[in-house]
Amino acid sequence: GNYKVQRWDIHKHDFLESAPGLGMFVTVLLSKLYGPQGTFSFTSYLSGEHIICFQSNSTRFAVIAGSKLRIHLDIRVGEHFLDESAIQAKDKVNEVHVRLEHLIEQIHHVTREQDYEREREEKFRKTSEETNSNILWWAIVQTLILISVGIWQIKSLRDFFISKKLV
Repeated sequence: GNYKVQRWDIHKHDFLESAPGLGMFVTVLLSKLYGPQGTFSFTSYLSGEHIICFQSNSTRFAVIAGSKLRIHLDIRVGEHFLDESAIQAKDKVNEVHVRLEHLIEQIHHVTREQDYEREREEKFRKTSEETNSNILWWAIVQTLILISVGIWQIKSLRDFFISKKLV
């Protein structure tokens, strides 16, 4: 925004250009003392209501002038470029910013892919371990069944030979 402060002249009954020493405290996000005419700017990353406060740095001028001050205020909202070099510099910064955002997005994509592959590998490892465990138990059960059948056959044959009196 641009502003200009003028003081009231009792003799001429008009607002005159500001005298030296008259200035304004401009408070937007921080307080800073400016001269009687100046430019201030701030950047906000959030939309919404913003409060700008103007306060004279001296009360004696206001008392001498009959408590009258005129403030001309011109506020520009949005992006305003001052010259071509600023536009070129901003374009270069924007180009680098776009490239940087693209690289950051690629990094996030690679990270997500790695996380996905890590999860798939973990599921596959768990499935493999469960399968190996099941195979081990199946082999133990088959061995026990085979030994049981073998013992039963030996006992049956022995009982058969004893009943036929062959042994």
